[in-house]
Amino acid sequence: MGSILVLGLGNVLQGDDGVGVHIVRYLAGQAPMTGVTVLDGGTIGASLLVELEGVDALLVADAVESGQEAGQVTLFQGAEMDRLLTRPQAGSVHEAGLAELLDMARLLGCLPARRALLGVQPRTIAWGDALSPPLARSLPEAGRRARALLEEWGREDS
Repeated sequence: MGSILVLGLGNVLQGDDGVGVHIVRYLAGQAPMTGVTVLDGGTIGASLLVELEGVDALLVADAVESGQEAGQVTLFQGAEMDRLLTRPQAGSVHEAGLAELLDMARLLGCLPARRALLGVQPRTIAWGDALSPPLARSLPEAGRRARALLEEWGREDS
């Protein structure tokens, strides 16, 4: 398996905004996978660019406004992820920063060919250190979907 980075985005002090961080914490508590690095990216920044160097695949977990029911988990892969990040109205406060980070990686030639965004529809973004009940219930599904994608990418490398 090539090098895979799982990057969780969000502010855990703003309720559902922190779901990406909760997802990577959930994954970190599971059996480790060879070649997979799990990282809390917080509210994102250019300093994460160094983390993309030498990475073959990138899975980002974040709260994404998709107009669906709170807690709904959606996987956006490749070009679909790119389109989501360049839509006129961002659905997450992190989309602009993530789009900028991936643009910098593209310019430096270190943009992973395989990339996906695991988005969870937030219920509320407000001060508080806990996920809303629908998002808390969605963590196992998000974890399963993330792990399934990571295993698929691992099989492609075999």
